[in-house]
Amino acid sequence: MNASNQRLRFPGSGGVLRLLSATRSALALIGLAVVVAGLFAATLPGPRETMLRQFFAISSGWADQAGTVSTGTIQAMAGVAGQAREQRALTEFIAKRYRVAEDAIAGFVASAYRAGGELKLDPLLILAVMAVESRYNPVAESNMGAKGLMQVIPKFHQEKLFEHGGEPALLDPEVNIQVGAQILREYLGRFGELETALQMYAGAFDIPNSPYAGKVLAERARLEQIARVKRSA
Repeated sequence: MNASNQRLRFPGSGGVLRLLSATRSALALIGLAVVVAGLFAATLPGPRETMLRQFFAISSGWADQAGTVSTGTIQAMAGVAGQAREQRALTEFIAKRYRVAEDAIAGFVASAYRAGGELKLDPLLILAVMAVESRYNPVAESNMGAKGLMQVIPKFHQEKLFEHGGEPALLDPEVNIQVGAQILREYLGRFGELETALQMYAGAFDIPNSPYAGKVLAERARLEQIARVKRSA
């Protein structure tokens, strides 16, 4: 482009107005930034104290919330650890008392706790019934046809065994304990009284003085004593 053709171009009136408006906006932003900086840098007690109080209130809320979550997690972990110690103590006690391998008893104890949790039934009661019925022998069989740890008579409980594959499933300790616990839970619901439910479980409803229930409850009391020591610890 030739020098002779170069011309200076000035903005029209609309352009001038837009330029002035943009300048005012920029100056306003600069002023706001200065004011905000002054609030933090200058010694203005009122606004600074207010902001600090708000900050500490928010941070305290975070701390409280974090503390609540941490406490809940710790309590849950402590509960799991406590139950593990309880089951281990029961396993050692039962293994020595009935002269059964600890590995086997540990499985039976765990199954009793699982069944008790699912059915809202005291696992120590399940273990006590197991002790009286079979002395923790998973292949025990009576002359009445009762099988396994809690001595379930299959012909009376076919509907419960069906979902597990029928009578042979009673040789599986987990299934046997689950079905036995279901039977006991049903009797408790039907009669609403533990002693009667236990006598019914043993097929000894008409026997006076409830000797079977007495044996089970005595055994449960021994197990409760072991468990209580671990709970308190």
